[in-house]
Amino acid sequence: MNPYEKLLLQNKAWSEEKIQLDKDFFSRLAGQQKPKFLWIGCSDSRVPANEVTGTDPGEIFVHRNIANMVVHTDLNLLSVLQYAVQVLEVEHIIVCGHYGCGGVEAALTNKSYGLINKWLRNIKEVYKMYQDELDAIDTHTGKVDRLVELNVMEQCQDLIKTSIVQKAWKYRQAPEIHGWAYGLKDGLVKELTNIKPDFDAINPIFRYNSEEL
Repeated sequence: MNPYEKLLLQNKAWSEEKIQLDKDFFSRLAGQQKPKFLWIGCSDSRVPANEVTGTDPGEIFVHRNIANMVVHTDLNLLSVLQYAVQVLEVEHIIVCGHYGCGGVEAALTNKSYGLINKWLRNIKEVYKMYQDELDAIDTHTGKVDRLVELNVMEQCQDLIKTSIVQKAWKYRQAPEIHGWAYGLKDGLVKELTNIKPDFDAINPIFRYNSEEL
């Protein structure tokens, strides 16, 4: 059996198991989508949102890209963010990075990766901000993992710079922003930052005029 055929069989087995445990599971799931969480995570296949959090389909709205970035010119990310915040009205946004991230590690090198160079530049900018701290770390692994953490925290800051989040903060005092780092070696999450709706948390230059939101 080839790997693709195995996926189809596993899907059938999974569906049957869900129905045996809860005969209304799929009909209820098809009826509406009302997750409380938006997950912005890395595309790495070892960090699946539902498994990491022990949640079922329908509980987390998910966006993934290389190194869990919030790039202000990424229309894909911004579209997901707007839908999650304005339509689904999620209560929490989780930016989840992971230790040993290949994208973060690649950004620490001077290698050329073709098109991906443009994406990695965003991570290099984070490195530049914290260069003195990172260069003081003795081990390569330690440096990568610390940049993973700093990158997550900076992406959380980039979220609150958006008019999408600021508008939601104004009208419904949500969502909260959480920064996580996931450990591949133990499966545990480390919470790095938690930003509650508060315009004082936003650098003044990035605050939009509240009357125009």
